[in-house]
Amino acid sequence: MSNVDDPNYGDFVKIDVVTNYLEKQSDPESKRYVFSYHITITNHNPVPVQLLNRHWLITDGNQHVQEVKGEGVVGEQPQIEPESSYSYTSGAVLATSVGSMQGYYEMVTDEGELFKAPIQAFTLARPNALH
Repeated sequence: MSNVDDPNYGDFVKIDVVTNYLEKQSDPESKRYVFSYHITITNHNPVPVQLLNRHWLITDGNQHVQEVKGEGVVGEQPQIEPESSYSYTSGAVLATSVGSMQGYYEMVTDEGELFKAPIQAFTLARPNALH
């Protein structure tokens, strides 16, 4: 950041996640467990922000980690106005019935300040897989 007084923009981006196990797309006998996740990103900064890139660490129940990096989300690099939200749904395929995802979005303010918005770890789990 260019100024010591600048806020940490990532602290003011709220990320909510809802996950779902997709039973019809999964095949447990082939160790294929498919999950969707619906993400809502809310910008509580006083300035607009744009999501440039995503960085995920996807860990299955065997502690196998997939790293996923790429431009935008679902083919978009959304601009999010102050006190507005952007939502999208995507998916992940695991070799186990339980796993987790975490990571961050690389974002930029309309003033050109680059920052990371952290995505706290969340669980992907087939129903009744966790007791």
